[in-house]
This record gives sequence, C-alpha cells and structure tokens, in this order.
Amino acid sequence: QVQLVESGGGLVQAGGSLRLSCAASGRTFSTYAMGWFRQAPGKERNFVGYINRSGSSTGYADSVKGRFTISRDNAKNTVYLQMNSLQPEDTAVYYCAATKAYSNLVAQRNYDYWGQGTQVTVSS
Repeated sequence: QVQLVESGGGLVQAGGSLRLSCAASGRTFSTYAMGWFRQAPGKERNFVGYINRSGSSTGYADSVKGRFTISRDNAKNTVYLQMNSLQPEDTAVYYCAATKAYSNLVAQRNYDYWGQGTQVTVSS
C-alpha cells in the first residue's frame, strides 16, 4: 500500500508560480507511475499530467501544457508539479495519485492510491 501526502499549495497572484510536492510512503515508489489531477469548485476532477516510473516520459492536459512540469525523485519518494504562469482558472484542489498501470495514464480509474489534496488559489 502507498500513502501519498501533497504539500506546497497556497494563494498566489495570476502570473505567479507554485511547486507542489507529493511524498510517498514505502519502498516501492519507483514501481508506480504518478499522476496529478485537480478539482475546481463545483466541477469534476480532471487530469493534469503524469510521469512514468523512471521520469523519462511525461504527459499533460492541453490546458496546462507549456506551463506545468512534472518531475520525480525516486530516491526521495517524491513527485513534483511545477506550475508557472498561473491563472485564476487553475484554482483547484490538486491531487497526486499512484498507479501500476503502463497505459492510459490520463484515466482516473487506473489509479490505485490518492493523496488528500492541496488547495491552490490563484487571484486575479
């Protein structure tokens, strides 16, 4: 079992940056692909991006491509979400998730473990 804890959320002005972290428990972190998702108020939770086990491959939603970057440090059992050029529409609770799947990493149903989420608020 994997426990995930997100941190780094907060309030930032439009155009600013934040880096979210997701720390995983256990010794098997490197055997999981990791994903980031977000849920805005009154909306469904949506895919943001993923990173494969080694960190050599990433994928992003069109809405964040070019602004957000996912990375991971397997030695520290941590995955990161660097968010630049933040806009008010990026306001949401951000969740990290872990999966053993090798394909369709955009689908929430393929993720086995989820963190509790961290709030990101972007003011205009």
